[in-house]
Amino acid sequence: MIKLKIGKIPYTNLFPIFYMLEQKCDCARYDFIEGVPSELNNMIRSGDLDVSPSSSIEYLRQPDLYELIEDHSVSSIGKVGSILLFSRVAIETLNGLTILTTAQSETSSALLNIILKKFYAISCPLKSASEPLETAIKSHNAYMLIGDEALNESLRWPELHVYDLGELWHYHTGLPFTFALWFSRKNSGKSDLIEQFKKDLQTAKNAANHNIELIASQSPFRKLLSEEALVSYWKGISYDFGNEHKKGLDLFRTYARELGILQR
Repeated sequence: MIKLKIGKIPYTNLFPIFYMLEQKCDCARYDFIEGVPSELNNMIRSGDLDVSPSSSIEYLRQPDLYELIEDHSVSSIGKVGSILLFSRVAIETLNGLTILTTAQSETSSALLNIILKKFYAISCPLKSASEPLETAIKSHNAYMLIGDEALNESLRWPELHVYDLGELWHYHTGLPFTFALWFSRKNSGKSDLIEQFKKDLQTAKNAANHNIELIASQSPFRKLLSEEALVSYWKGISYDFGNEHKKGLDLFRTYARELGILQR
């Protein structure tokens, strides 16, 4: 039986969508393949995935390779809660200092670069790292983390400056920021399965939006955050992709082109 290979980000942010996909839809013809955003980018680019919620910058770099699934994203309109810059000094004093960044997300690194150069007129070398924050912050002034690691560390460092990149983007632009988009590879030969998945994804999003408290009570991420904190976090995420989201993505594209970020 031919199956649709679907990327699955294992972070808390997309748990409501995947939970409801499995609860409300027939997933017999879907293979979910887990990976962090940068891994899923590589997999869908190489054809190892048919569909994925992948980094928005991956779509912007190769729009001719992909077919966007409309009305779906992982975005924020203000604070996102899980894309954070931890710094020992105020952000405006970081000019020329190396900032460590997680290797898990290309979009977040691009966004940080844009925020520094466009909004604060400073330039900082970004260095990919994998060491724990506790180790890294001893030798570097700042470290950007994403996903569950960022959520966890945000509760542990009251002495550090903690900057939410979604909040900074919205403050300076007034627009949402789209971290991930849902898209499929063109000419995959699985158009019928992809059309069915689009319907199932819409069903899952609708169900997730109406059952956040229930999902929190069933979530394995209760070990990371309380049920109340999970609900608050998910309500801060926009799974839609409307006109304002598109304006934000267009501005991100413009800035990324100006800074040469869209080039590999």
